[in-house]
Amino acid sequence: MDPVQDVLVLRDVLIPGGRVCDLTLADGKVTHLGSSGSADRICKCSDLMVLPAGVDMHVHMRDGSQAYKEDWESGTKSALAGGVTVVVDQPNTIPQITTPELLADRVALAGEHSFCHFGINAGVTPEADLTGMAKGGAMAFGETFAGPSSYGEALSRTDLHSALTRIEELDGLATLHAEMVREGDDTSLPAHDRLRSISGERAAVQMIMELAPPDLRLHFCHISAADTVSDIRSTGNATIEVTPHHLFLSLESFQSENSYGKVNPSLRTEKERKRLWGCWEQIDVVASDHAPHTVSEKSSSFEKAPSGIPGVGTMIPLLMTEVIKGRISLADVIYKTSVNPARILGILPAGYEPGMRADFALYPKEGTPIHADEIFSKAGWTPYEGQIGVFPELVLMSGEVAFDNGTCIRTDPRWMQGRGYIP
Repeated sequence: MDPVQDVLVLRDVLIPGGRVCDLTLADGKVTHLGSSGSADRICKCSDLMVLPAGVDMHVHMRDGSQAYKEDWESGTKSALAGGVTVVVDQPNTIPQITTPELLADRVALAGEHSFCHFGINAGVTPEADLTGMAKGGAMAFGETFAGPSSYGEALSRTDLHSALTRIEELDGLATLHAEMVREGDDTSLPAHDRLRSISGERAAVQMIMELAPPDLRLHFCHISAADTVSDIRSTGNATIEVTPHHLFLSLESFQSENSYGKVNPSLRTEKERKRLWGCWEQIDVVASDHAPHTVSEKSSSFEKAPSGIPGVGTMIPLLMTEVIKGRISLADVIYKTSVNPARILGILPAGYEPGMRADFALYPKEGTPIHADEIFSKAGWTPYEGQIGVFPELVLMSGEVAFDNGTCIRTDPRWMQGRGYIP
């Protein structure tokens, strides 16, 4: 009999709920849950927390003409170092992803350089070929801009209604950037907050809900306020995404003219940040909205500095610190960073049961200070510098070691197509 090949066993894994068992991984999936047999490699996990790896359904990997900010290699290495093995890239690139040809170019670029699995979203503009991009493998539609942001113009009410109707006809997932932005001088973080207010976010959500067909699968990106969460929960079945920066940072975290805290939607007050945490049970997904800009760009005058915060590499480590402190459960982190994103996107989830994707991140039970020079991103900075994060020691992707104590290893990252894909 031929010897067993390419079998990896995670020994003595504590599964949320209290069961301790071995996980056998082969051919990219979990093949057995229980006592293990022979294996090519055994990882002892009794002193580690073993989580299904993260799916970050909201990143901006830049590259192309913006490769100086981030590229697929640096951004996905950062993802792996933070326990994420699937990223979904947003289409407000340069140029925007609005045709199947541009989508295919983006897939090819990512396929050549990415260190983790990836999906690519379709841009939603009045001229975009939504049908062609659905057939071409777009994971989802958007983020669709109901308010302007970096490299994305807001759709008119008429164009937004038309786009949402077409996405529903394609059985697509519409992801929405919900803001109504006032005119005014954008000269400080408090001013930015006034221009991109909570009331504007709530009004945009209400408008979208009114325009969306009843059967449309709707996902709201980066919701920043507790009242908006309540609005969405009370009026429909849309899913809700919140970012780490809205959970962990506030206006009070920065000096008023410090553009490193400039992001869309705006950071809110410390009081509102705590209220958002109070909605934890109602939040479906935590996603990073990883939007890197360089130190020199963020050091510009506030009005000229671009909005955006890097975060794919620190998202789960920050949440794991909260787990260790006993403030949130390990099961909640798994659901909001892995199970729910996979379910919403319609991709095979990572998990402990046989047949699930064999993507896991193995975490120690104590944290370390976060330092920008250790998280791979070309941005070169993080707003969480010096805060404590719990970073994985080992990350497995499709049953292979993709990250090992500070070293990223390129295995066989896959493009994950949307449900409308026609080969």
